Amino acid sequence: MGKFAYLPGRAVLAVSGRDRVSFLQGLVSNDMTVVTPEQAVWTGFLSAQGKWLADFFVFADPQGERLLLDCDASQADMLRQRLSRYRLRADVDVGDTGYAVHAGWDGPAPSGGDFPTSADPRLPAAGWRSLRGHPATDTTADDVDYDRHRLMLGLPDGVRDCESGKTLLLEANFDQLNGISWTKGCYMGQELTARTRYRGLVRRHLLPIEGTRDLPEPGTPIMHGEHEVGHVRSSRDQAGMAMIRSTHIHDTSLTAGGHPLTVRVPQWFTLPQKAGEES
Repeated sequence: MGKFAYLPGRAVLAVSGRDRVSFLQGLVSNDMTVVTPEQAVWTGFLSAQGKWLADFFVFADPQGERLLLDCDASQADMLRQRLSRYRLRADVDVGDTGYAVHAGWDGPAPSGGDFPTSADPRLPAAGWRSLRGHPATDTTADDVDYDRHRLMLGLPDGVRDCESGKTLLLEANFDQLNGISWTKGCYMGQELTARTRYRGLVRRHLLPIEGTRDLPEPGTPIMHGEHEVGHVRSSRDQAGMAMIRSTHIHDTSLTAGGHPLTVRVPQWFTLPQKAGEES
């Protein structure tokens, strides 16, 4: 039997109205035209300067009348206000749903039901996600178990791992985790995102780390000798995430808070190359 957890730190917004798909299409990094009740999309929402502000999963509800945004609960109000600000003359409404977000892994997703369920679009090993009208009573895990699961896979938790108005999507590996469409056309922040890809401007990456003891608090510098080469982001016990310079990913003498740590490069990760560069 697989793991199944309710995630109380998540919230679900609804984008309704005739123009809901085209509205979001011009604002986020992924392609809204491929979203179905069975296939969610993970996407980034950027500043006009191309820096991360939020990320969320987008589902289509089974009734075909709304797009449902599975987002961090701490960002729900901000997202509702910002998205509403861009409505202009579009036939769109942004509101709360009260739905409960669930995640499952190490087992098959349930089929059918009145609420959307999708494989996690980032990685097959991530499992699946489901939106329900209330927290499930048949859970076999909790949000702490899920946090350990995503840390082992090296999946970012946007609010804890990215810096608002500072982090680039390619630094947080959105390109390698199916969070960007390169063919959909323009969206807010698209110019910088494309430029960082084609010019090879990414100099640091968000990657999983392991320590010999519990990792220090977020923001703690990661040192290579006397040189700061990154900083700790989210963590739980001895596993965590770090934003670290690409040139130091394979160093074996890194420390944080005076204690050794190592970068654990996931199988799915590759250092990006400039467009036209040969491997």
